[in-house]
Amino acid sequence: MPSNFTPLRRHKMKSRFIVVLSLCFVLWGCSTSIQEYKENTPAFNLFEYFEGDVLAWGMVQDFNGKLTRRFDVKIRGVVKGDLLALKEDFTYDDGEKQQRIWKITRNKDGTYTGEADDVVGQATGVVAGNALNWQYSLRLPVDGSVYNIAFDDWMYRQDKTHVFNIAEMRKWGFGVGKVTLFFEKQGVVE
Repeated sequence: MPSNFTPLRRHKMKSRFIVVLSLCFVLWGCSTSIQEYKENTPAFNLFEYFEGDVLAWGMVQDFNGKLTRRFDVKIRGVVKGDLLALKEDFTYDDGEKQQRIWKITRNKDGTYTGEADDVVGQATGVVAGNALNWQYSLRLPVDGSVYNIAFDDWMYRQDKTHVFNIAEMRKWGFGVGKVTLFFEKQGVVE
């Protein structure tokens, strides 16, 4: 080893290596593949779960994790062949009401595409095991302006009646918030 390679210098190099390795993990290692869930049960059949009435409640958090809004959602789904019409009626804790109507198509390859008035282009979804991953951009009004926010939306089927949902929101590649939802299917006989 060269004479200028002192124990202190080795320690600094080791520390830099750990920082670089940690950054690599954060940037690339946290990404999850939908295929990691292919063996998980119960299987998530999107059309079966959302046909009929579903209640949901959730919250929005900003990029710091601060709770900014809470809401309830009444959902009604109607299936006709390979099309799911999903009407979502939101009521926020401040009294604001919103409605979103999804038109979701089940594609021959097992993927899904979805459209709604405030979705930019189409949402794309893939199911494996008990998980569904949606990718889409949503037009969101904020303080008099409208922003296109990218959603990485993950749903996990817990049992016959319950689904958990976590959606990461990004703008220009940076995290701007998170939406967490809990769904409960109505009228299911255990």
